[in-house]
Amino acid sequence: MSEWLLEVQGLKKYFPIAGGIFGRKIGEVKAVDDVSFYVKKGETLGIVGESGCGKSTTGRLLMRLIEASEGKVVFEDQEITRMSKSELRKVRRDIQMVFQDPYASLNPRHTVETILEEPLIVHGIGTKEERRKRVREMLEVVGLSSYHARRYPHQFSGGQRQRIGIAKALMTKPKLIIADEPVSALDVSIQAQVLNLMRDIQHEFQLTYIFIAHDLGVVRHISDRVGVMYLGRLIELSDAELLYDQPKHPYTKALLSAVPVPDPAMKRDRITLTGELPSPANPPSGCAFHTRCSLCIDICKIARPESVNLNGHSVACHLYNE
Repeated sequence: MSEWLLEVQGLKKYFPIAGGIFGRKIGEVKAVDDVSFYVKKGETLGIVGESGCGKSTTGRLLMRLIEASEGKVVFEDQEITRMSKSELRKVRRDIQMVFQDPYASLNPRHTVETILEEPLIVHGIGTKEERRKRVREMLEVVGLSSYHARRYPHQFSGGQRQRIGIAKALMTKPKLIIADEPVSALDVSIQAQVLNLMRDIQHEFQLTYIFIAHDLGVVRHISDRVGVMYLGRLIELSDAELLYDQPKHPYTKALLSAVPVPDPAMKRDRITLTGELPSPANPPSGCAFHTRCSLCIDICKIARPESVNLNGHSVACHLYNE
C-alpha cells in the first residue's frame, strides 16, 4: 500500500453557463482546472487562495459531494471517482468534512445527540446505547460536556457549534478530515482555541487533514505542507516553512507580504496587486496570473506554465528562477 493516503490527478470541475431563450450552454466556469497533489498519512495539507479560486470546490470534489468533470481521486488505492453509491458510502466513513458555517451545517430542529448519532445510524455502527456512549465521549473530546447532548444548536455560541461540527466528523472514526474554512466564521480569540483543539485531536486519533482557508497565518499554524491556488489551479506547493521563507511564485509573494506581523518595528515591503481577479468563466490565456503580475513577459501571455518540482517545492511559473 502507498504511503500516500490520498492522491489527486488532473482534477477538473467545469460548471456550464446557460443562456438564450432555450437555456443552451454558452460557456463554462472553470472552477477547478487541472489540480494534482497527494496527501501523506498523518500530515496536514493546507490549501489557500482568494475567494473564488476553487479551493472549497476542490474539497467537495474529494468527497464526491459534487461530480468531477475530469481527473482521478484515489483514497487508499481505491479510485473514488468511479465508485458506485454503495462503495462510496463505505469510503465516506473514512473521509469526513467540517464545514465553514457551524450553524448552517447543524439541523436546528434536532438535539446535539440526534445530530451526532446520525452518521453512526447511516453507517450502521453500534447499538443505541453504544451510539449514545460515543456521543458523550466525543462531546468530552471536543471540550463540551455530556449534558450538552440534550440541547439544540441555537443554544450554543459559534465556537461551541464548530466544536459540535468537529465532534460529528469524528463520530465514524475517520482517517481523513477535510476542513473547509473551519475557523473563518469565528472570532479571532476563538480561532486559536479551535485550531489547537484540531491539532490535539489529530495527534490523539492519528488523523490526516486537508485544511482549506484564505488566512495564511491560520494555515501556517496548523499545516505541514501548503498549496496555493489561483483561478482554479494549484500554482505552488511546498513544506509550510519553506513556502513562507522562500516563496517562488509572484502571487504567493504578494499574499505573504500582506500577512500582518506582530512587531511594529519590523518593516516589510508590501507587494500590491493591480487589476481585478479574472473571471473563471473567461480565464486569461497563458499564465492565469499574468494580468496582475509585475514581472510578466511575453511568454507568460502565451504559454501556460507547467508545474516544476524543485526538490519537493512545486511551482507553476515561467520566472521561478528570477
